[in-house]
Amino acid sequence: MRLILLGAPGAGKGTVAKLLTDIDGSVQISTGDILRAAVKEGTELGKKAESFMKAGELVPDQLIMDIMGERLQEDDCQKGFLLDGFPRTIPQAEALKELLEKLNIQLDGVINLDVPRDVILDRLTTRRTCVDCGAIYNVKSSPTKVEGVCDACGGKVVQRDDETEEAISKRLDVFEEQTAPLVGFYQKAGNLVNINATSSQVVVDTIKTHVGI
Repeated sequence: MRLILLGAPGAGKGTVAKLLTDIDGSVQISTGDILRAAVKEGTELGKKAESFMKAGELVPDQLIMDIMGERLQEDDCQKGFLLDGFPRTIPQAEALKELLEKLNIQLDGVINLDVPRDVILDRLTTRRTCVDCGAIYNVKSSPTKVEGVCDACGGKVVQRDDETEEAISKRLDVFEEQTAPLVGFYQKAGNLVNINATSSQVVVDTIKTHVGI
């Protein structure tokens, strides 16, 4: 399957993507992943991106699109791909449309994970992360066996600075301003599927029906 996953921080894009990739071997792709990989591999585009990242600047859209173009042509994308949280803005969406047309790639759909703001706030403010191995827990739904101690590696489990209620509210405000307009963009294009994403399994089942698997 070839899909774009849209949704606010905490909407469950990563969880849904993992469940979907297990179904048909599609690969999950995010801008963060491809930028880090390009930098690590030392590609020409990766070196350009690294110069911006080291300076604490945003990587230009055109450079991101160039790296995305390389990524989508790699062998593991032939089975399908899930763009996790990309594009983020209308200009990126327009550039992605041109790139996919150039590569003769047809999307199966654009999935918008719709989750109420209060549910997202509850999800993220109760999330905890291991500082050593990165394992993620939730104090309500999936707590550690010993409070503050990672089940996997014994590391310290903490609330990230960007997952306090104040920080999350700011992230959601930015999302509404910059990314939410994408819903209208893809709705106009006729390939948007809105799904109530309070249950990840319901989302996966709905997507499977949509793409016919």
